[in-house]
Amino acid sequence: MALYGYARVSTIDQDLTIQREALKAAGCTVIRDEKASGTTTKGRTELAILLDFIGKGDALVVTRIDRLARSIADLQDIVRTLKEKGATLKATEQPIDTSTAAGKAFLDMLGVFAEFETNLRRERQLEGIAKAKEAGVYAGKGRKPSVPVEKVRELHAAGQGPSAIAKTLGISRMSVHRALNERTEIPLR
Repeated sequence: MALYGYARVSTIDQDLTIQREALKAAGCTVIRDEKASGTTTKGRTELAILLDFIGKGDALVVTRIDRLARSIADLQDIVRTLKEKGATLKATEQPIDTSTAAGKAFLDMLGVFAEFETNLRRERQLEGIAKAKEAGVYAGKGRKPSVPVEKVRELHAAGQGPSAIAKTLGISRMSVHRALNERTEIPLR
């Protein structure tokens, strides 16, 4: 029986160290990790690799089930896939072990709460957007750009390269490239 660890965080600025250490301490010989949203399994290649590779008698180990899935449907699909392969799911911080009846029941309960939490977060976000629209402060296009596009273009037209422009304005080269490639909107009459 092999233990395969899976660690996930939602954003690139979050750290996976604590999860990786917990999975190593649990005896995982292979640990795959990724920085992706847990609201869907689509695009989560490391999870897909583990689910393809795992075999009979093996266990997929996570620190908490919300690291694996935030919807009941995705969680049930993962558990079904593991069961079909003769593998189980375990969590280091929760009493989840799908090889036992109690572990399966606890998994189902936690899955319901994880989905509930996701739905509450979405509702709060929509309420905040509605309030911002009422107050006239929501444009629906994210935050205002912090890159002075016209200044970037001006410096570029004067012969400066992207690296020099980035250094002059204190922005990244990628921001310079985006500003140079951004289309200027022509008002329709």
